[in-house]
Amino acid sequence: MTAVGTVTVAVRVKPGSSRARVGGRFDGPHGPALVVAVNAPAVDGRATEAARRALAEALGLRPAAVTLRTGAASRDKLFEVVGPESVIDARLRELRDGSR
Repeated sequence: MTAVGTVTVAVRVKPGSSRARVGGRFDGPHGPALVVAVNAPAVDGRATEAARRALAEALGLRPAAVTLRTGAASRDKLFEVVGPESVIDARLRELRDGSR
């Protein structure tokens, strides 16, 4: 059985992208970050909300399982993700580093 816990995920948001996608690596202030490109503009928290939902979808979780910890007004954010830790860690490696 997989342990359920909280995983902190560093994310680099690219607002206003022509297409939404989750994948790639950015070495940011919080360490290796997952790149999340969203269509939403960086206005009134819309890009942050779009990134939160995109991250949840990419991890196969409900949006409620992902919450913003820090970085509301920054492209570099930390999200807390609640779910099966080993599954989340493996999926993050796939998305960020392209490894399985």
